Amino acid sequence: MRSVFAAALMASGAVLSFTGLSTPTAVAQEGETIRSIIVEGNQRIDDRTIQSYLLVEPGDIFDPDRIDLSLKTLFATGLFADATFDKSGSDLVVRVVENPIINRVLFEGNSSLDDDKLREEIQAAPRGIFTAARVQADVQRILELYRQSGRFSATVEPQYKPLEQNRVDLVFVMTEGPVTGVRAINFIGNEEFSDRRLRSEVVTKQSRWWRFFSSNDNYDPGRLEFDRELLRQFYQNRGYYDFRVVSAVADLTPDREDFYITYTIEEGEQYTFGEVNVETQLDKLDSDILRRIVPFRDGDLFRGDAIEDTIDSLTFAAGIAGYAFVDITPRLEADPETNKVNVTFAIDEGPRVYVERINIIGNTRTLDRVIRRELRVVEGDAFNRVLLDRSRNRARALGFFKEVEITERPGSKPDRTVVDIAVQEQPTGELSFSAGFSSVDAFLIDVSVSERNLRGRGQTAVARISASDRQQLVDVRFREPRFLDRNLSAGIDVFSTRSDFLDVSNFETQTIGGGLSLGFPLTENTSLGFRYRLQSDEINVRDLPIIINEDGTFVSSRIQTAGADTPDDFSDDQFRGVTSEDVGTGELLVDQCDIRYSQRNTLCRSERADIASIVGYSFNWDRRNDPIAPTGGFDMSISQDFAGVGGDVTYFRTEATAATYRGIFKGVRASVRVSGGFIDELGDEEGVRINNRFFRGGSSFRGFDVAGLGPREILVQINNETGEETLLQSGNSLGGRAYWQTTGELTIPNYLPEEYGIDTSLFIEAGSVGLLDQDTDFDPPSITGVGTDTTQVLVTRDDLSLRASAGLSVGWDSPFGPIRFDFSQILSREDYDRTETFRFSTQTRF
Repeated sequence: MRSVFAAALMASGAVLSFTGLSTPTAVAQEGETIRSIIVEGNQRIDDRTIQSYLLVEPGDIFDPDRIDLSLKTLFATGLFADATFDKSGSDLVVRVVENPIINRVLFEGNSSLDDDKLREEIQAAPRGIFTAARVQADVQRILELYRQSGRFSATVEPQYKPLEQNRVDLVFVMTEGPVTGVRAINFIGNEEFSDRRLRSEVVTKQSRWWRFFSSNDNYDPGRLEFDRELLRQFYQNRGYYDFRVVSAVADLTPDREDFYITYTIEEGEQYTFGEVNVETQLDKLDSDILRRIVPFRDGDLFRGDAIEDTIDSLTFAAGIAGYAFVDITPRLEADPETNKVNVTFAIDEGPRVYVERINIIGNTRTLDRVIRRELRVVEGDAFNRVLLDRSRNRARALGFFKEVEITERPGSKPDRTVVDIAVQEQPTGELSFSAGFSSVDAFLIDVSVSERNLRGRGQTAVARISASDRQQLVDVRFREPRFLDRNLSAGIDVFSTRSDFLDVSNFETQTIGGGLSLGFPLTENTSLGFRYRLQSDEINVRDLPIIINEDGTFVSSRIQTAGADTPDDFSDDQFRGVTSEDVGTGELLVDQCDIRYSQRNTLCRSERADIASIVGYSFNWDRRNDPIAPTGGFDMSISQDFAGVGGDVTYFRTEATAATYRGIFKGVRASVRVSGGFIDELGDEEGVRINNRFFRGGSSFRGFDVAGLGPREILVQINNETGEETLLQSGNSLGGRAYWQTTGELTIPNYLPEEYGIDTSLFIEAGSVGLLDQDTDFDPPSITGVGTDTTQVLVTRDDLSLRASAGLSVGWDSPFGPIRFDFSQILSREDYDRTETFRFSTQTRF
């Protein structure tokens, strides 16, 4: 193995030797012509190709100047390591030494940067030309990559191994050295904000042991310049119009392992907005109307980002008025005496600029057309910043990319621009096996195979098997976002689900079925989807033997075996269930859902197997400013389902939800969501079956247990003398035909490293469930025990009263999957509701 730069010192004709270049050694006589051109030394490149690079040909005179230019032209091709021109009689002899061909490019000593990353960055590649200039450029690029990752002491030595047929193996031997961190970040000149506050605003972080998942604590000079801009934005968004960063200095520590970074800043005075004006000479634009669009007024605190937001708003308003090309220039005049900034927005018709080309960069897996179909502009369209921002949001909403960045650069003409869309792919496929425990589902085992970007075409395929204490699920789904190459999404779903609600409502269900879906956009922000589902539902109520009289009235469901006190439930070992041996004369042993039992529970009416044929639609309106972490805008949806297109079940169900979002300041976002639903039976004399009713609680209403609020059977004790009722036991949850709910949430900073993936929020929930049908959903009171002073009665309660809770929610995007902890405080409830103050849950994403 040889050093590339040692090879450059070898004798003439050796690889990468540039000695021995010459002009003709014999002096041509005046007027003598070239009879022929003879090429020697070439191996891969044929004679004609080499002769085509020369500026002379047979029949020309021997002109030293033209021959010298021919020599330079040969070297400009990069194909030759050496070349000489000689005269042999009337012939011109061209002797060349070809540059080697690279056989392989190898890397040694690299551990922090993988081979694929390095190959993407360097020019050298197999079957490429081997030159010293290119190798040196590759060395510098590799060193730059190491500096960006914080390794300033890294060294790179290029070596080569000669092979037959003028080929070489190129090897980059690297000594990476330690990571150069940031020992401390200090600020000089800051009075209004502490060092700690300013450190939270810059991307560069101080090296600490818990930042092992992040590289932001590695020193990077490029990041330092970005941090200067972040500081400027931070201060200007808080009124400091005159703020500037005087200097940003990075000093290497004596042990050469870390840097001290020191920012010297001048905060200046705090300013407010002064007079705000909009000027325009365009006929279709009214200055007074446009001034109302400006979101700030005289006396408001000066904010730099408010200027940019206003430009976007005015550009959008001008576009609506028919002006695709406008030039909006903000003129800012600061008055140090009053600490006010007067702002004038001058609107003129700008130069017409069109999109010449759109380049998609970084999509190593996702097909170009999957990204391009989300863009709101195409080649040839008028350049529009608002539409580009929408395009970025739509590309991010796909969920295929960690980041999407859009930049523009000049095109081939002054009225042309090139748009580069750089994406960073993230994993979209998952093969997972997980086991866990939550306070809702108890044990959980989940096996799934999912791919949200199948073959890079944007298709979604999921196969999942899940089992928990409450639910067992088998689900296979497929979705095509561009069905028949149209702006139409289509999906198919096959599923089998068994749900156990014995602990909350005394029944369990088994559902097997499949469905089809079809959706399409109506406008830029609205979409409509249709669906059809065919399923078989079987509901089983818990078997409970009871003894009744011949007239169907209740006698007993348990026999006392010891003691004298009546227990609060059936689990007391002093009591046992009734058997055939306990049946007396004129009595019958039946199940609690036996039709001969005159007081059988309304829940028993749902115990049957039916086929449900359901059609429905959903309408969505999304005006959020960001699909992942919105800080402005709203979204809303409404869906309706009709069961009865064939099958045994008939009902009409409507659900609607709406939410609004607002960013308070960095790291703090507020949202308010309102939702509601109603379901009504259509011709079914037995009412809405319990599995089709609405249940709230658990993850859908924090602070309450699963199905913890709403209509419920309860056991009460009535004082025979005063009529006062005392709750003894909460029984089955019955669900409701209607519900409403409002959720307010405030995302707050937790000051933990971002790489931990922990988010915290405060929440408040308010709502209710109820509205049972008095004719079909209520049982007559059932007397379960009669004493001298009291009577025990089983009744149904449907108090559509307010329930409310508040608390703290902590989410962790852990390596084992998303985990959430909810700490709740009940604000309003009914005595028979089931509540919880803590809930731990896991979630599987698809």
